[in-house]
Amino acid sequence: QLQKDLEEVKELLTNATRKRVRDVLLAEKQKLELEIKNQPPPKPKDVAEEEKSSLGGYTVKINNYGWDQSDKFVKIYISLSGVQKLPAENVQVNFTERSFDLLVKNLNGKNYTMTFNNLLKPISVEGSSRKIKTDMVLVMCKKKREEKWDCLTQVEKESKEKEKAAYDTTDPSEGLMNILKKMYAEGDDEMKRTINKAWVESREKQYKGDIPMDI
Repeated sequence: QLQKDLEEVKELLTNATRKRVRDVLLAEKQKLELEIKNQPPPKPKDVAEEEKSSLGGYTVKINNYGWDQSDKFVKIYISLSGVQKLPAENVQVNFTERSFDLLVKNLNGKNYTMTFNNLLKPISVEGSSRKIKTDMVLVMCKKKREEKWDCLTQVEKESKEKEKAAYDTTDPSEGLMNILKKMYAEGDDEMKRTINKAWVESREKQYKGDIPMDI
């Protein structure tokens, strides 16, 4: 590309007549010649092709996974069709005490990545590993302490606590109202009609004095 730019600048120089234009073109010509001189030598074709092959085409972020746990390990299951056919070095996992990231290179012409930050509890970097199975990568995070994890990350835990707090009120009827509001907001037309009907009937009973209600 630089060589083509240089050839075009030289061609413009031969046609340029005004001194200021020629000076600008000469400066650009010298700059391009210097850049070309400082360029690394081109790699042999087979090396370049090998590097391209190992990196694959483009990178896909993995969002789907399953997980469970034993006393000693948290296990993350990532489905990737044909992953067992790759060389072992194409499936890499880097662990830290509170995170890990997975990189699968050149699987059907694509790279796949997955990152977990802020794991719920610390893991042992040395004791953690990955296993390649048929159409699946299994990431084994060794727990530093043998205790149950309620979820995988700190973010998930905080999200669950916020949701729980929305319903966990001292007033039972307020908690019920929150649940009904959520069901109404997320429900289909049939669900909304059912909730509306129940609401109307409960108000009618309250007015008649059949049941005491605070809602």
